Amino acid sequence: MSKQTLMVGAGCFWGVELSFSKIPGVISTAVGYAGGQTDAPTYEDVCRKNTGHAEVVLIEFDDEIITKKALLEHFFKMHDPTTLNRQGPDVGSQYRSVVFVESEEDAILVETAIQSAQVHFSQPIVTTIESMATFWRAEEYHQAYFMKRGINQGCH
Repeated sequence: MSKQTLMVGAGCFWGVELSFSKIPGVISTAVGYAGGQTDAPTYEDVCRKNTGHAEVVLIEFDDEIITKKALLEHFFKMHDPTTLNRQGPDVGSQYRSVVFVESEEDAILVETAIQSAQVHFSQPIVTTIESMATFWRAEEYHQAYFMKRGINQGCH
């Protein structure tokens, strides 16, 4: 097994986590906050919209079963990457469409995924590519939120 990680934001992290957790090859998921300037933010801090953080999902996967490219393809299908700082009724920069990258190679992979996905949208994709940031794990009640409640279909 070869473990890798991918960190993405695509709106409310509950649905994003549920969507990725169902993919064969995904080992684990965790929800949290990243990309802002506040250390150890809470959900309440992030909701106040002054931290700069996005709600994100950290995905650990076995790249012998699923590739980062395939996970990115799923990412662009499971949310609307053409809406700036918004997914459905959720509005604010914490809901931005974002992929965090660890290397120039990852950035090129994401740019290529954006170009490939763009043909499916009439509006331009506004997903940002940001350098890997500290992952601040969200409060425990947010982890596997839908799964703990027996909800098998999220908002994505």
